[in-house]
Amino acid sequence: MLLGSGELGKEFVIAVKRLGQYVIAVDSYDDAPAQQVADEREVINMLDGEALDRIVAKHKPDLIVPEIEAIRTERFYDYEKQGIQVVPSAKAANFTMNRKAIRDLAAKELGLKTAKYEYANSLEELSAVVNIVGMPCVVKPLMSSSGKGQSVIKTEADIVKAWDYAQAGKRGDYTEVIAEAFVKFTSEITLLTVTQKNGNTLFCPPIGHRQERGDYQESWQPAEIKSEHLKEAQQMAEKVTKALSGAGLWGVEFFLADDGVYFSELSPRPHDTGMVTLAGTQNFSEFELHARAVLGLPIAEIVLERTGASAVILADKEGTLPQYEGLQNAMNYKKSDVRIFGKPITRPYRRMAVALTYDTVGSDVNKVKERAIEIAKLITVKSE
Repeated sequence: MLLGSGELGKEFVIAVKRLGQYVIAVDSYDDAPAQQVADEREVINMLDGEALDRIVAKHKPDLIVPEIEAIRTERFYDYEKQGIQVVPSAKAANFTMNRKAIRDLAAKELGLKTAKYEYANSLEELSAVVNIVGMPCVVKPLMSSSGKGQSVIKTEADIVKAWDYAQAGKRGDYTEVIAEAFVKFTSEITLLTVTQKNGNTLFCPPIGHRQERGDYQESWQPAEIKSEHLKEAQQMAEKVTKALSGAGLWGVEFFLADDGVYFSELSPRPHDTGMVTLAGTQNFSEFELHARAVLGLPIAEIVLERTGASAVILADKEGTLPQYEGLQNAMNYKKSDVRIFGKPITRPYRRMAVALTYDTVGSDVNKVKERAIEIAKLITVKSE
């Protein structure tokens, strides 16, 4: 049972279907991307615990695979007691949906290097903690996803705006926010990390990415990183995934700075920046790795086979029945492809498709990235 049926879930369903699995895809709206390739579908509010219990009892799945964070994850502990495998684990799903839980685990319990941070549960508290962490700083709701409610405080005048924006973008009625000091980083990477039921923890070649509004715009693999910094990141990733437990692929994000590597965030599932692996950059895409790991199938090795890049294609307005103009020109590029997700509804900045491109290992990654951006710009999303 897949909980959340977006574009990442769609690729995961394709991967597990190729391994003989029967999939029930769940989402809050009908005809979500993963539902289009699954065997069955359910449409519920996944923040409704009783509705979640009802469909789990109805289908009796062997595995529950969360694709998003907006789920009543505390129910997962009971599902594990029933003998259902939660991916990667009930603990991981619960800790990572709450920035407070995962940050305190990383910084306080495991001793990982993170940005200086404080929590606030009111506008007055936020004003006080901004004085502690300093300006500029980043403010995020503890419960949100995809950059929702995230903003930067540069002056005193920004504090009220940041608080209001965080409350507008929060999930549910959870009002608390985190204020993080700015890390003077040179770049950001995603380190896709695979934990196995019966095997060593494996790491994909690092992925670089650029964000706007808290969402990735381009990603490329491999990212440039010093060997000592990569080793440091791998050690941190192994430490935190081991503490959270379970088998699967994780997207572990890091800041790279002059004084080393800083742990940023973690997703216990395939990562949006990892869509670059659909360009054949590795011998297995992140979705194929996730499928093998959760099914307990061995992964002999992860090998970089190409230099690749991805660039997102966004909608610019609310609408239905999306159509894609420019595919003819976009498909003229060699060593490139476009994946349309099949989302039935558009809204401003919604990710609707991705451009993929690649070259041989050792090629100039910046040129490959520029080509992906060029292709993405050729495609326009029209809707009614």
